[in-house]
Amino acid sequence: MRVAPVLAAATLMGAGCAKSAEVPATPKAPAAAAPAPAPAAPAPSPAAEAPSADPAQVLTGIPGMDFSALPPAAKRELATVFSDEFCYCGCPHSLGACLKQHTPCKHAKRMARLSARMVAEGGPASEVIVTLSKYYASFREPRVQLKVDPRMCQGDANAPVTVAEFSDFECPFCGKARPILEGFAKKHPSEVRFCYLPFPLSMHANAVPAAQAVLWARDQGKFWQMHDALFGQQNNLKPEALPALAKSVGLDGDKLAAVLKTDQYKDEIEGFQAQGRRAAINSTPSVFFNGRAYELGFQEGQLEHSMEDEVEWRANNNAWAAD
Repeated sequence: MRVAPVLAAATLMGAGCAKSAEVPATPKAPAAAAPAPAPAAPAPSPAAEAPSADPAQVLTGIPGMDFSALPPAAKRELATVFSDEFCYCGCPHSLGACLKQHTPCKHAKRMARLSARMVAEGGPASEVIVTLSKYYASFREPRVQLKVDPRMCQGDANAPVTVAEFSDFECPFCGKARPILEGFAKKHPSEVRFCYLPFPLSMHANAVPAAQAVLWARDQGKFWQMHDALFGQQNNLKPEALPALAKSVGLDGDKLAAVLKTDQYKDEIEGFQAQGRRAAINSTPSVFFNGRAYELGFQEGQLEHSMEDEVEWRANNNAWAAD
């Protein structure tokens, strides 16, 4: 398999609308006075220095894998990942050693492909290793129990993977993630059930009215139509603009205008927000795979990778399949 670079611009990893207006920043402690410099240590002899890994040696000779399309800088980072990180299959080898010595291990190859995507996007080895460690550890952590509304879900209700998204209609990052997530779900209708949970942030003035509008549209049988209309008009979600959106999807705009003047959906919206707080989310969009926090990024390949891992984990009673 030849691994080609991926454009970093397509990734939303680490991006989101943070709850900055709700979570006060922790004040920094005053800087301590700088200590007096310690005497310089003697320089190590050349023989004592550990040689750095040669990317060519680390990345070549792996059956079925070809990393030649990566730029030199990415190759160096990937070689470091292969040398310093262990394979998640549980064997006592580094990822690079597992790829060469434990050739039947499908998990090492999957981990290598995921690592290659990350370094191709410009991720340094140190960050890639931390991300990988957190990602695989997340499978063993307690899952969040989320209550979803089937009227706000797409896909087979019996699909092995439920992807739940907490989102804010005024969040630009949610707007960018939306077509990627929906496209991913539509491409895998038998494997993925995609559910939407409104999580309006206080930093967005019109997020609550937009959430009220989509819940009202849901009760009229047109949740997804209004969902799409709201995201299609992110730059103007003022309450007075929402009745026209309702009319555009075949609903009674005057009735929506009346609803927006009441607290009809206040408790339900607060219930979704409470779920998000219990799930410890601090930005939107925040996504969960069967209650497991997802933090790889919003590229189709990364979403599919996590879906496949989740299917395997579930099929093997919360464990990885034996190689």
